[in-house]
Amino acid sequence: MLGLAVGLALYALSGSIVFFHTPSEVADGVVAPGARVRIGGLVKEGSVTRSGERIEFVITDTAKEVKVAYQGIVPDLFREGQGVVAEGVLRPDHSLDADNVLAKHDERYMPREAVEALKRQGLWRGDGAPVPK
Repeated sequence: MLGLAVGLALYALSGSIVFFHTPSEVADGVVAPGARVRIGGLVKEGSVTRSGERIEFVITDTAKEVKVAYQGIVPDLFREGQGVVAEGVLRPDHSLDADNVLAKHDERYMPREAVEALKRQGLWRGDGAPVPK
């Protein structure tokens, strides 16, 4: 009986878990289209375009890039060259249809998930910045 309860709880939670990935992982096909994900990195310089409340930009980890489309108001700290985490659904072309955008508050801050993902890829310098390519 306990096993059934645990199984049902895990099944219920599986729909609400959103995994963090880097642009390199997305570009390399680690994430399947249609998956709900968080993608973190830097907003690429010169990539931001706005049309009303619609904004498009590119997230980079200095190795690969993911194009993001978002409808809404971005945080005050959102700007080119700064860290960002976008959450949404991955499209078949590996771009992200985001419904949530978070900007980091400090140029040295990086989410734990981002640090771990960059370390797995060998892109972590240790001072808070990805290894330049």
